[in-house]
Amino acid sequence: MTGRRAVAMPSNLQIVPPASCTDPGWLSLRAGLWPGVAAHELLRDMEESSARGHFVRLACLHGGNAVGFIEAAQRNDYVNGTSSSPVVFLEELYVEPAARRQGVARALVAEVERWAADRACSELASDSPVGNLVAHAMHRALGFEETERVVYFRRAVRLR
Repeated sequence: MTGRRAVAMPSNLQIVPPASCTDPGWLSLRAGLWPGVAAHELLRDMEESSARGHFVRLACLHGGNAVGFIEAAQRNDYVNGTSSSPVVFLEELYVEPAARRQGVARALVAEVERWAADRACSELASDSPVGNLVAHAMHRALGFEETERVVYFRRAVRLR
């Protein structure tokens, strides 16, 4: 990452792992990231993330109110835009709107960066839909650089 600034974590914020794969704070934040996805599907994904050993942290205000979460995985396959392997990939990052622009995402990414360094991974990677300009700005503010743009296509196969 380039252009990193020192992490100024809000003094009333703690970065903690979820209590379990059904942690209600984690579930609530996932619902904020994916409104319209059924709770049972979100819970299934949380269980799968836990089973795969993903790095998950919640940003909680003192008192336990979760206001953000991050999920990362170590990927050993090729990751677009990177030059090393393995790479730590940010699978999910979400901060509640009222808690944005206060250093929460920066504090969460700093935790992932420490986790990556402990695993001798020299790069963090992430992705975002082409049209999500807010996410692009957030990535740049967190020190990420854009490496490429991709548009995926599909075509149905006519079965005989």
